[in-house]
Amino acid sequence: MLTDTHCHLLKCYYEDMDKYVEEAKASDVGRIIVAATNLQECQEVIELGKRYDNVYYCLGIHPEFYDEDFQKLEKLVYEVLSDPKFVAIGEIGLDYHYDKEHKVEQIALFKKQLKLAEDVDLPVIVHNRESTQDMVDSLRDFKTRGIIHCFSGSLETAKILIKMGYYIGVGGVMTFKNSKVDEIIKELPIENLTLETDAPFLTPEPFRGSQNASKYVKVIAEYLANIKNITLDEVMKKTEENVQDIFDF
Repeated sequence: MLTDTHCHLLKCYYEDMDKYVEEAKASDVGRIIVAATNLQECQEVIELGKRYDNVYYCLGIHPEFYDEDFQKLEKLVYEVLSDPKFVAIGEIGLDYHYDKEHKVEQIALFKKQLKLAEDVDLPVIVHNRESTQDMVDSLRDFKTRGIIHCFSGSLETAKILIKMGYYIGVGGVMTFKNSKVDEIIKELPIENLTLETDAPFLTPEPFRGSQNASKYVKVIAEYLANIKNITLDEVMKKTEENVQDIFDF
């Protein structure tokens, strides 16, 4: 079995969610973890968890929504804390690609959510874009664990994060022809990797250009098996062990 540890299965992107889930199952994707990026999506992903037996969810505020009401998120987290479908705080983190003007606000929100994750003992799903040093410095302030989503950094950064107890999220970017990510991932132990799609974004080759979906986790797993010269079964076994370690399903 495979797990898509990060996607955005939301009605703004997909009309037929039943089809989405069934196609994932047909491709050996037994679990789908949906990440929220704002308070509105938090409500939506909770309902998805109720609707599908194999869909789990994360609650969090993405850095682009740095001005959203953290207290509302905190209240919601405690309201659903006993729900077994609620598995992580995410998607949270820092993103300086489009917004360098609000670094202080982003860091403040990130740290509030890391503290929340620490308090409720849940893993975090971390977004990082052009903010590596601030991300690492922020993570060092808290006793949290989780996944560095859509990793695209250096081998040195990956090793630092792994040493801190984080897993590296591997997705479609690894398959892109002009990407160097596969060279980094090749050097990392599979014991430190998880699989993800970030659907509907970052569709892997050879399907790039079409909408991404959890069913393509198997394509990513096959690519990973190829660059590491191991079997698909080994990738499936090892990454599922990693998923179990993070989320304690």
